[in-house]
Amino acid sequence: MNDNRDGTLTTYRGKRHFDRTSEPRGEGTAAGRKPVFVVQIHDATSMHFDFRLEVDGVLKSWSVPKGPSADVHDKRLAMPTEDHPLEYRAFEGVIAGGEYGAGTVIVWDEGTYEPLAGSTDDKGRTFAEALEHGHATFRLDGSKLHGAYALTRFRGGEDSGEREAWLLVKKKDVLADGKPAPDPRRARSVRSGRTLKQVAEDGPEGAG
Repeated sequence: MNDNRDGTLTTYRGKRHFDRTSEPRGEGTAAGRKPVFVVQIHDATSMHFDFRLEVDGVLKSWSVPKGPSADVHDKRLAMPTEDHPLEYRAFEGVIAGGEYGAGTVIVWDEGTYEPLAGSTDDKGRTFAEALEHGHATFRLDGSKLHGAYALTRFRGGEDSGEREAWLLVKKKDVLADGKPAPDPRRARSVRSGRTLKQVAEDGPEGAG
C-alpha cells in the first residue's frame, strides 16, 4: 500500500462527517492482484456518473455528467474530484440531506483494469505518472464496460491556474459497440440490481 495513502484522502475526509454518513472513512484495504475500477451513478444536486480507477492505494475519481460511452465518437467530459478510499467501490446508499454529496448512489459497473502501452514505458513511467502528465490509456474488464479507453487532460494542470478538465473516450477496438451510457434513472446496480429510486426507498443511508 502506498505510504502517502492517508495524505491523499485528506480532502475526502475533510468534506464528510462520518458520524452522519455511512460512506467509508478509508481505514485500509489490501490491493488485489489487478487494480479495480468502479462507475457509480450519483443523484445529487445534478445527476452524474462517477468514474474511479484504483491508483496507488486510492480511487482516482472523475465526475462524468453523461457517463462512459462505448461509442468511439463520444468525447465525455470528465471533471476530477477528490481521491476516494478503495472501500468506496462498494458504497451504495443514500447520503443524508445536509451532507456533502447528499443524494442516492448506486454501483452501475465494477471490475478490473489494465494499463496499456503509452501509459507506462521503458523509462519506468508508472500509470500514476502517466495521469500526472495528462494522458493514460487502459483496458476495462467490467460487467458492462469492456475494452480500451483513454483519459486525456485538455485544460488545467499543474501551475496553470485553471480548473482541470479531462475527456474520457472509448478507443477503437472490437469491443467498441457504439452504445452510450444508459438513462441513469432506469439503470440498475451491478451489485444489487436496484435502481436509484429503489435504493432511495430502502432507507436514508446504508451500503448495498
